[in-house]
Amino acid sequence: MITKSEVINLITQKLPHSKVTVENLKGNDHLQVTVISSEFNGLSLVKQHQLVYSALKEELASEAIHALALKTGTPN
Repeated sequence: MITKSEVINLITQKLPHSKVTVENLKGNDHLQVTVISSEFNGLSLVKQHQLVYSALKEELASEAIHALALKTGTPN
């Protein structure tokens, strides 16, 4: 099992200065994650998502996170 704060910490280690929100959709292993980061400027949606997935690689592989609904974007 992984906590919301652990998910936020993992993502912000990879993407410093990003705003991350985490919601449980079902149990603690089905998550909705929203990441807003200036590091996404100029990147396609696929590249943005790949950066976030790379931050959570081990947790996804071990199924600590079973399902991940991901929203990414840049600050306004």
